[in-house]
Amino acid sequence: MSALCVLLVSAASGQTRKPKKPAKSAIPAAVVTEPAPLPVVEAAGTPHKRNERPAMAVIETVKPSDATSAFAYEFSRPGFNYSRVAIGHDENGKGTISFQKDDSDEVLTDPIQLSAVTLKNLAEAYTALDFINSTEVYQHEKDFSNMGNSVITARKDGRTRTAKYNWTENKHAKFLMDEYRRIGNEYTWKFELMSARANQPLLTPGLMDLVDSYIKRKEISDPPHLLPFLTQLSSDERLPLMARNHAARLAKQIEKSQK
Repeated sequence: MSALCVLLVSAASGQTRKPKKPAKSAIPAAVVTEPAPLPVVEAAGTPHKRNERPAMAVIETVKPSDATSAFAYEFSRPGFNYSRVAIGHDENGKGTISFQKDDSDEVLTDPIQLSAVTLKNLAEAYTALDFINSTEVYQHEKDFSNMGNSVITARKDGRTRTAKYNWTENKHAKFLMDEYRRIGNEYTWKFELMSARANQPLLTPGLMDLVDSYIKRKEISDPPHLLPFLTQLSSDERLPLMARNHAARLAKQIEKSQK
């Protein structure tokens, strides 16, 4: 069930948790079995909270993907603000993102629709790796699990392959890991912004600074994909003027970069 319908009773308060010190862990340096899917917080039996998150009007309404998604990604790293992020999507880019804040048992889920640019980049990387048929171990000889572990799964024609790694020298495998992280950045930022707009609007200028930093550091998969959302924010009077103006500037910068 989408968080656009369900998350209204379990949204975050808008406050940012301080990250804990990273915990050291070891992972197998090989292809591993597919992780169990993230649970979804259901509306039934969930206690009502006063602060609620409104629906994201600019996110496409799609049917959430299930455990048979053609492509799946999961990132886990205790101590990060979002200690677990899972993305599942089909070949057309429709699917879901689930994420869990550190020190929280709630798993929040939103629908996603990847842009054509993002889909093309992902497809090229999967093809270059011949991911389904390959048996290559992508994990670097040294364990960097303190940076977080990534699990990538692809399914096609009844076949499934899952690879787990936290650092790699294979440029295409690294691209997959980085690109899914960039996708996660976009959607977790949208979640934070909408939660702040509903509950703590004074936090939104700082969140606009955050996405500005993401874009400058190329940590958003496809910045033009943010244009409808930024345009909506620029005229949303529930946001402070500073946040609205920043959204308008970012939208103009992105439009200018497309020319």
